[in-house]
Amino acid sequence: MKKMSFKLAYIPLAGLAFLVWWVLWFMLMGSLMSLEELSAIINGRLVWPIIPTWPTLQPLVQLLLDTPHFFVMFWNTFRLVVPSVLGQLLLAAPAAWGLSRFRFRGRKILVTVYIVLMLMPFQVTMVPNFLVMDRLGLMDSVWAVILPFAFSAFPVFIMIKGFDAVPYALLEAASIDGANSLRTFAFIGLPLGLPSIIAALVLGFLEVWGAIEQPMIFLRDPAAWPLSLFLPQIVAEELGLAMAASLLMLLPAVLFFLFGQKYLELGIQSAGIKE
Repeated sequence: MKKMSFKLAYIPLAGLAFLVWWVLWFMLMGSLMSLEELSAIINGRLVWPIIPTWPTLQPLVQLLLDTPHFFVMFWNTFRLVVPSVLGQLLLAAPAAWGLSRFRFRGRKILVTVYIVLMLMPFQVTMVPNFLVMDRLGLMDSVWAVILPFAFSAFPVFIMIKGFDAVPYALLEAASIDGANSLRTFAFIGLPLGLPSIIAALVLGFLEVWGAIEQPMIFLRDPAAWPLSLFLPQIVAEELGLAMAASLLMLLPAVLFFLFGQKYLELGIQSAGIKE
């Protein structure tokens, strides 16, 4: 009976998985359709087929050969993502280790502030960020987008949970051996907290890669826009181009997620371990 119930639980999960994969299949097949077939679908003369009637690479060729600003925005996206993720690593990891392993007055209040900042949507912090970046003279530069992401509270919260799982016995043994706080962090904290660190960086990568509101507000020059702002500019008559662009934009995010999937699972597990 238990095995039957366990198998029945797969039915709704399989249905949800089918909905997710159907969207991806829908996008893949759309990138392989000819302009004539897409026009017939848009005008209502044809129902969207499961497999294209006349498969073609025309939308992909048009995107890669006849759309040079696509590559400019693709490069602009990496200009935003790489410094933001590196900034989260350099800033969030030491901050999370300090909040996890050091006991000082006001620590709980500081952790609570981080949690509150993490829960705030971008619309709440948009105006303060705008005023700060404008006062620093960073508006219309990539740093206006990079710095708020680099100082994000979310990776700190994720890394704190991972560092909390480091046994105090190891820290005491390192202290007895003469290791200072910096060496303990570098040789014990970072290796043992690696799953939570990579988990936070993977989530940070996905957040920055798909960011729309931040670059739209802080970057006035369209030449500096990332790829996430390229798709809304495609008109309905270029549906095949939009499908091909969506597919290529999704590919790096999927690859990075597949790379960090194991660490995401380990990070979640380590967050639940109690010494």
